[in-house]
Amino acid sequence: MHIRLLAVGDRQPSWVDEAFGAYTTRLPREWKFRLDLIPTVRRQKNDKSARAMEAEGELILSKLQPAEQVILLDERGRQLDSKGLAGKLSDWQTDGRDLCFVIGGPDGLSDACKQRAHFSWSLSKLTLPHGLARVLFAEQLYRAWSLQTGHPYHRA
Repeated sequence: MHIRLLAVGDRQPSWVDEAFGAYTTRLPREWKFRLDLIPTVRRQKNDKSARAMEAEGELILSKLQPAEQVILLDERGRQLDSKGLAGKLSDWQTDGRDLCFVIGGPDGLSDACKQRAHFSWSLSKLTLPHGLARVLFAEQLYRAWSLQTGHPYHRA
């Protein structure tokens, strides 16, 4: 099983890249984890339309593989504690398909992306900046792996 994160937003502060890398380099090699970025679609000042979100959605869908299991990171998704995530990850690994986690753009994810998803996961009820969501995602993925393998990182 391979895991990747497909994220809208190609420019993040350096601390995001550093923190994200600190966790993803610890992930097991057999996951062949990778980050694929999609540029944020340019928005017009005061544009309240869904045009940009739909355009980003089309770009996301074009990057998904047909056999991939798609997990959206969405504030309206299901919240999991760390042990719950480790259990879901085990279920997904048993399924055997590659996983693609998706973080949408500033306006969220299009309906077409939501329809393509197999699961929607909320990192928090709080609205998080996209860079922080990436870091939190990577840390929780590493924590889930540590729970699965009995690694001492997760001490609770």
